[in-house]
Amino acid sequence: MLMENSSTVLGSKGLIRKHEFVRIIIQCLYSLGYRNSASCLESESGISYKSMDFELLESQLLSGNWDGCIDTLNAIKDLMDETRASALFLVFKQCLLECLNRGDDAMALAVLRKEVSASRLGKDKAQKLAQSILSFKDVQFGEIEDNVVRELRKKLLAELEKLLPPPTMLPERRLEHLVETAVTAQIDSCMYHNTLDAVSLYEDHCCGRVQIPTETVQILKEHKNEVWFVQFSNNGDYLASSSSDCTAIIWQVLQDGKLMLLHTLRSHQNPVSFVAWSPDDTKLLTCGNVEVLKLWDVETGTCKHTFGDDGFIVSSCAWFPDSKRLVCGSSDPEKGIYMWDCDGNEIKAWKGMRMPKILDLAVTPDGENLISIFSDKEIRILNLGTSTERVISEEHPITSLSVSGDSKFFMVNLNSQEIHMWDVAGKWDSPLKYMGHKQHKYVIRSCFGGLNSSFIASGSENSQVYIWNRRDTRPIEVLSGHDKTVNSVSWNPRRPQMLASASDDQTIRIWGPSLSKKIQANKLN
Repeated sequence: MLMENSSTVLGSKGLIRKHEFVRIIIQCLYSLGYRNSASCLESESGISYKSMDFELLESQLLSGNWDGCIDTLNAIKDLMDETRASALFLVFKQCLLECLNRGDDAMALAVLRKEVSASRLGKDKAQKLAQSILSFKDVQFGEIEDNVVRELRKKLLAELEKLLPPPTMLPERRLEHLVETAVTAQIDSCMYHNTLDAVSLYEDHCCGRVQIPTETVQILKEHKNEVWFVQFSNNGDYLASSSSDCTAIIWQVLQDGKLMLLHTLRSHQNPVSFVAWSPDDTKLLTCGNVEVLKLWDVETGTCKHTFGDDGFIVSSCAWFPDSKRLVCGSSDPEKGIYMWDCDGNEIKAWKGMRMPKILDLAVTPDGENLISIFSDKEIRILNLGTSTERVISEEHPITSLSVSGDSKFFMVNLNSQEIHMWDVAGKWDSPLKYMGHKQHKYVIRSCFGGLNSSFIASGSENSQVYIWNRRDTRPIEVLSGHDKTVNSVSWNPRRPQMLASASDDQTIRIWGPSLSKKIQANKLN
């Protein structure tokens, strides 16, 4: 194999062919509307944006030289048979259209018989062309025939540009794609990237800690006892919290990022262990500890329905994507799992002697799978469409479950001080494992979050909040501030730099990026 001359390649590693590089720049200039600059670069470099084959094809097509078009397409080397057949089909179709429009039916039939039989179109495409003769019979151009024909030929040329592969034609916006791929690779390798802002091309990208919520920006103290659970609404405008003081609170996220108490929900007789937002954020479910399930109207803060009775022990609940159906699991083995509508009508139930107690459950946001935790160490993934199920066995007791917003992954917290992430589809033989936090005896909950759910956060029994990048098993941040066990965390889905944590110290902390570091970073930029 011959080495390329150094004058024909670019870059310190000699990996870029100069001819291809310049050609792609010319294409970019044309796509941006800088036609004079593109033409000048073509003239100065001697490199054309369009290949010789395509320039010839363009000339033949615009002049109506159909035999020439066919010969050129057949002569292009390294063209896959299917691609060549598709290109010939488009050319034949235009040729037939123009013949029929001139009233030259005999010529159309001659083209169909001669050219189609001699080409490699295949039976299906040949039949489509034959059908075209019938469908084109009524086409009339009238006085603007020449203009319409010209536009149709230009349209055909554009279709061929998209169809023909390199090096005959370049993929659309090739330079933009290459740059975007390089930027994406840099973002993917950045452990702290957590912003929607465009990335500068002037230097290699690398974020600092300033993108991550690491500083307490507000402390919510309205609960009168341990706070067990927090969850932001799907639109990021609200936060719901539940406490052992037997209440749940709905907080509103204001424009400036501060949170304000909106409703205190008082109806449970026991501590409130869990809440769940409906996908449309108009309703909220609250689970009483060894108690019933309640449905609340978010706008008014009123209780709309109570599910179950004193004998129905609810452990967890979840919504279906339509915000009209909900499901809950019971820690009573004889009760199992129930699906209800919002009025309390039972739609379906999974129960019986073989049904173990349900510790936690979730419905994937796409509504396709019901994931439940039962018998301490087992995960059941039930496909609701096919009724097929898969069971995963963990070696240590599971305390909680969390599903990613794209429905592809879920996490379980284990009392072995590990968080395991599994894929819903079942392609993984083993989970990704995250370590560093402390968890032995309490229910600790984790969550996905940040931009594109690139991060994981979890509470901990040592009063701290832990944050991981999903690609790294060790935490990238450990947040201090709470005085007691942190039971639950929630990342705002619309504000990637806002995190909430709930603690036994009776407070909720709202975390944001460090202001001092942000000011320093802005000065550097």
